[in-house]
Amino acid sequence: MSTRKTSIFYGALIAVAGMAVGLVIASRLDLTPSSSAQTVNMPSMNSAPITGPLDATTFRTIAKVNAPAVVNIQTEVRQRGRDLTEYFGQGGDDLLRHFFGGDDPQTTPQQRGRGRQRQQQPQQPQDAPVLEGAGTGFIIDKTGYILTNNHVIDGAETIRVSLYGGERLDSYAAKVVGHDTLTDSALIQLTEMPRQPLSEVRLGDSDQMQPGDWVMAIGNPFHLGHSVSVGVVSALGRPFGVPGREQNMLQTDAAINPGNSGGPLLNVRGEVVGMNTAIYTDQRSANIGIGFATPMNAIRDLLPQLRAGKIVRGVIGVQVSKDHITGETAKAFGLPNTSGALITTVNPNGPADKAGIQPGDVVVDFNGKPVKDSDSLVSMVVNTKPGTSVPVSVFRNNQRKTVNVTIDELDLDAEQSRQARRTGTTQEPVERQPPQTSFGMTLEQITPELARRLDLPANTGGAIVTDVDRNSAAANGGIFPNDVIVEVNRHKVNNLSQVTKELQNVQPGQPAFVLVWREGSSVFVTMTKR
Repeated sequence: MSTRKTSIFYGALIAVAGMAVGLVIASRLDLTPSSSAQTVNMPSMNSAPITGPLDATTFRTIAKVNAPAVVNIQTEVRQRGRDLTEYFGQGGDDLLRHFFGGDDPQTTPQQRGRGRQRQQQPQQPQDAPVLEGAGTGFIIDKTGYILTNNHVIDGAETIRVSLYGGERLDSYAAKVVGHDTLTDSALIQLTEMPRQPLSEVRLGDSDQMQPGDWVMAIGNPFHLGHSVSVGVVSALGRPFGVPGREQNMLQTDAAINPGNSGGPLLNVRGEVVGMNTAIYTDQRSANIGIGFATPMNAIRDLLPQLRAGKIVRGVIGVQVSKDHITGETAKAFGLPNTSGALITTVNPNGPADKAGIQPGDVVVDFNGKPVKDSDSLVSMVVNTKPGTSVPVSVFRNNQRKTVNVTIDELDLDAEQSRQARRTGTTQEPVERQPPQTSFGMTLEQITPELARRLDLPANTGGAIVTDVDRNSAAANGGIFPNDVIVEVNRHKVNNLSQVTKELQNVQPGQPAFVLVWREGSSVFVTMTKR
C-alpha cells in the first residue's frame, strides 16, 4: 500500500477511535471547535499513585523499553535577519527574562537544551546561510506523530527523523502539524514511514511529581544519540515563558545538554512526565545539574489543538501581579481573605477595559468560580473560548463589583513582540543608596522636555523614576526606570514633592499602592516598604 493510502487509512482509523475522547477533552478545555477535536486520538495517561521499591534493574528496564520510542531530529533552517542567539539569556534574571525572547547581545546558546550547531554551509549567491540543527523527540502515536520542542523545529525548511537502532544514515522526512511558543512544544508527523512498526511512549501524570522523585532523561546530546541520564525532580513550578507570560516547569538534576531538547523525562514506571526543554548554565559549560522540563499534563491538554494546527487561547487584556496577596494588602483592599488576583495593567480598548475593569482591581471570581491567585485567573482566562461573555467580580475601594467581560482571542506573537520591545528598552539598574522614600528608587521632577519625550498626556503630574536599586522594594514591586508615578495610595500627585511625601507616610511593612504611566498605559503596582 502506498504511503499516501496508508496515511489516509490510518487517519480515518484515528478519527473514529479518538472521536469520543476528543469531544470530552475539548468540552473540558472549551478551547477548540468540536469539529477539530473530533479527529484527536489522545494518548492515555496513568494517574495511579507511584509506589514500590527500586532495584538494580529499574533504570535499565526504563531505558530498554522507552529508547525505541525516542527519536533524533535533524533540521535545516535558513538563517533569518536576527541572530538565533538572541533567544537565550546568561543565567539568573537574564535566563528568566530572555528564555523565549530578548535582545541581550551577550547571550549564549547553552541556555536551552538546543542542539542547533551554528555551522554555516557553503553559500550560493543570494542564498541565506543554512543552519543545521539537532534535537530529540518521542513518538506518541504509532501512525507517526512525534512530540518535540518548538525551538527544535522553529523555522525549519526540512525535518529528518532517525529511529533507535536504525542505520547511521537512515532518516525519514517529517512535517510540522502544530506548535506552541508558550509551552515550547511542537507536534510533527512522519511523511515517510519506516518498514518496521513504530514504538510509542506511555504518558504519566506530571501533577503527581514531587521534589525527590526519581526521573530519567533520554536524548541526543551533542549528536551522541540515545543517551540516558538519571536524577530527581529538584523543584516544581519554575516559571518560564514568553515575555509577559509564564509556563510552570519541572526542575531536574538529570543531565540535560544541547541536543536533549524535546526528549522525554520519565518517571520510575517509564512514563513520560515532562519534555526536556532548557538548562541553566554559564558560558563555560553546558550541564551543571539544573534542567527544566515542560510538564506533560500541560502538553497533553494542548494535543487536540496541536493536531488541529492552531492553538486558541482566551485573553481579556490585563496584566496581573505575580505576587500573592498578603494579609496587609487584603486588609487595605477590604478583602475578606488573601485570595484573588491583583490587576496591574489594563490594555486600552481591550475586553477588560471595555467592561470597566481598572488597574488596582482585585479579581475574586471569574465565571462563577473563585480566583485563588494570579495563576488561577490566567488559567481560567486562557482556557475560556474566545467570544464567550463571562461575569467577573472585582474588589475596588472596599466594594465588590461584578462586570461582564467578552473573552478575546490571544495573539501570542503580537503580545510577545510588544513585551520584547518593552523589556528590550529597560535600563539596567545600578547599585546606590536608597533615596529618602525608602523604596529603593530615584525620582525626578517631570520637565516639559521629559513629558514630550515620554509622550505623557496633557496635565500629567507626579514624578519620573530615573533609577531603581536591585532587590529593592520598588524593584520587587515592578517599578522600572522611566515609569511616571501619578498616584500614590489612591491620591493623585502633581509633583515630586507630593510623591515623596505620600511615600514617606507609608509605614515600614505596609504596602503602597502606586499608579504609574508606562509606555501609553496605566500600571498598578504594589510595593511594601522595608
